[in-house]
Amino acid sequence: MKRNFSLLIVLLVGLAISQRANAQTNNWAIGFRIGEPAGVNIRKYFGENHAFDLNVGTYGGIYGNRRSYRKGLYKNVGLTVQGHYLWHGGIGKSETLHYYFGFGGQLNSRRYYPDQFSLVNAYDNTISIGGSGVAGLEYFLPNKPFSVFLETGAYVEVIPAPFFMGLQTGLGIRLNL
Repeated sequence: MKRNFSLLIVLLVGLAISQRANAQTNNWAIGFRIGEPAGVNIRKYFGENHAFDLNVGTYGGIYGNRRSYRKGLYKNVGLTVQGHYLWHGGIGKSETLHYYFGFGGQLNSRRYYPDQFSLVNAYDNTISIGGSGVAGLEYFLPNKPFSVFLETGAYVEVIPAPFFMGLQTGLGIRLNL
């Protein structure tokens, strides 16, 4: 699966470079995000000021993979899928600097180590679902198909630990197709 995903990214990058794309906010963008969560970022722009943003990657690596959770601990980094519906626009007269903000959801998979099993180091694989919000700035490099972004947000879990909160920040780069 990892190999197929890497091949997909290489094909998309090759396609974008061969078409000499300019930085635009009305097509697709694919990139990498370092932060919480970290991973691959895919964005679809539509309309004049809307987009859908999808992050697939890891969760729990930046702000600590050992964290109190329910009646136990998280002791590892898990997988996450995060999606946001975004509103975006230019800042001032500049066509290169944009703001965005939005709301959506997040699905996480991590190992949960309940206190009652701490002597034997037993764990449960836990799936969690919650809401998330994001706000950020994106700079489109002039006459280049790349943009860089910086964002912050929060995750609030609904199931299985209501109101468990996590701060999320990230920076990354996108290739605009």
